[in-house]
Amino acid sequence: MVTHTARRSAAHGAGVAAVDRALRVLAAFREGDSVLTLAEMAERTGMYKSTILRLCGSLERHGYLQRLEGVGYRLGPTPMRLASLYQRSFRLGDLVVPVLRDLVRRSGESASFYVREGTVRVCLHRVDSPRAVREHVREGDHLPLDRGAAGRVLLAFGGEEGEAYARIRRRYVTATFGERDRETAAVAAPVFGIGQDLAGALSISGPVHRFSPRTAARLAGMVLQAAADLTAALGGDRLPMDERLRRHVRAT
Repeated sequence: MVTHTARRSAAHGAGVAAVDRALRVLAAFREGDSVLTLAEMAERTGMYKSTILRLCGSLERHGYLQRLEGVGYRLGPTPMRLASLYQRSFRLGDLVVPVLRDLVRRSGESASFYVREGTVRVCLHRVDSPRAVREHVREGDHLPLDRGAAGRVLLAFGGEEGEAYARIRRRYVTATFGERDRETAAVAAPVFGIGQDLAGALSISGPVHRFSPRTAARLAGMVLQAAADLTAALGGDRLPMDERLRRHVRAT
C-alpha cells in the first residue's frame, strides 16, 4: 500500500528532477549564443527534443526564454532581472575571502586577491598564514605590477606583450621566486567575471625557502583550481582553466 507520505515524496522528487532539467536547458546557452535551436539544445543537454519542448514552454511562460518562430529560442528578460538583483546584492569579498581561507588551510601559506589600479596592483583581500614566518602584506597595500606573480598575471591578461606574458596566458598560472622581494616567492592565477573580464589575480605567497620547484608545482595546481572555481562563481567561463589544470596535473 502506497502511503500519502510516499506519494508526496515521489511527487517532490519528480518536481526537483523537472527543475534540474529546466536548469540544464538554460545552462545550454554559452558565451556568444544568441539563439539555440531545439536540435542544439538536445545535443548539449543530452535530453529528448520532446522533453526540451515541454520545458521550454514553461520557461517561456515565466520569461526565462523567448521563442522565435521557425528559428529557435533565445534567453528572455527574467535572467537579466535576476542578474541585476544579484549584482546589487553582490559583494566580492563574500566569495573571495572563503576561497582565500581554504587556500591558507590547504597550503599553510598566505593567500591574497589583487586587482589592478593603473600602474600598480592593490591587495584587495588577504588571509595570512598561521605560521610565525610569513610574507607581510596588508589589505590596501600597493605593490608593483612588473614584479611578483600576481602582478605578472594582471599584466599578462591585461594584454601586455612579450613571450613571458604570452606563456602566462597559455598556462593560466605563474610562479616567481625572489622577484619582488628576494626572500619571498609566490604562485598566482587569473580570475575572470562575466564576459571573461579580468576580475583580479589569486595568489599564494610565502618565504622563498619553503617554495621548492616541487612545492611550487603543487601550489600552482591548487591556485589554478581555486581560480577556476572563483571564476565560475563570478559568472566567467572556467573551461579553459579546467583544461589547463588537467594538463598541469598530467605533467606533475
